[in-house]
Amino acid sequence: MFTRWVLSPLLLAAAVAASAQSRVDLTAVGKHLAGARTQVLVLGTVHLREAPKSFTPASLAPLIDRLAAYRPQIITIEHLSGESCDHTARFPKLYAPEDFAPFCGDTARAKAATGLDVPAAVAESKSLLKDWPAQPAPAQRRQLAAVFLAAGDFTSALVQWLQLPAADRHAGDGLDDALAKELERSLTRNDESIQVAARLAARLGLQRVYPVDDHTGDNVDVADGAAYGKAIQQAWDRMSAAETPNRNTRKALWEKGDMLGVYRFINRPDVLQTAIESDFGAALRDTSPQHYGQMYVAGWETRNLRMVANVRATFRETPGARVLSIVGATHKPWFDSLLGQMQGVEIVDVEQVLK
Repeated sequence: MFTRWVLSPLLLAAAVAASAQSRVDLTAVGKHLAGARTQVLVLGTVHLREAPKSFTPASLAPLIDRLAAYRPQIITIEHLSGESCDHTARFPKLYAPEDFAPFCGDTARAKAATGLDVPAAVAESKSLLKDWPAQPAPAQRRQLAAVFLAAGDFTSALVQWLQLPAADRHAGDGLDDALAKELERSLTRNDESIQVAARLAARLGLQRVYPVDDHTGDNVDVADGAAYGKAIQQAWDRMSAAETPNRNTRKALWEKGDMLGVYRFINRPDVLQTAIESDFGAALRDTSPQHYGQMYVAGWETRNLRMVANVRATFRETPGARVLSIVGATHKPWFDSLLGQMQGVEIVDVEQVLK
């Protein structure tokens, strides 16, 4: 009996070791891939709404030139899709409308102009793109822009608007005067999805961008929201000094108008490492009895998993495509890691692209 109890842990250890050794190697699955691998470039971005008063969109030209040279065929952005907004709106007790309002535009005017609600508009946009001509008429671009607005995809509507000659940027074909004016006004808005993604897509002759953000994953359910927020803020404060030099460098580059320098800096691995250690690493050190820091990081990682799944879906039917994913810089390490695990996917070195 004694011998059995002595040997059992040894046998258990051997079983665990054997299990570890026999783990499936997913990296071997795609060794003999037939065809080209999909190239995915993840560009970490600042949020242009935080730009200093001296910022001008023209300062982004060197960045956009380098991204254009990469020639992406698919561009994703950090916005919620109309489908995601429609989904959360159907569950107001689960997803507080006031929490999602900043991320979900009002589609009521576009619905009134087109007669399409979000589900119908999403389906219509896919139908139009399926038979999209090589040389669309201005009326077709205005129609598709209106449908994108009704689908809750404002940025893709702008991709169409930007490809219209100035004389053809007017109401008609589903766009009323108010919608047309809103599109025109937005061309000067400080938003990287507009000033980088939409302008790049239009320059390359793409018909849309793909919103891939998600806020269902980080919809953390806590009994005491104030205590949760306080714990996370205190964790950040304890680590803030480590991030200060990088924050100051980024600010200096931004204020002198060197936006290519900003993007080169924030996409450096060492800068990203410091950023995530000061944010998520700090949160994981939180000692609250409720483990609020772990909840925060779990929400962040769930959000990234769902965002990456959305990115993966954009090139599901186009293996071998070149993809550009523009996302807040602290998402980049997760995007690179998770997308890099996908079969037939190769992560492009952003530092080489931005040289």
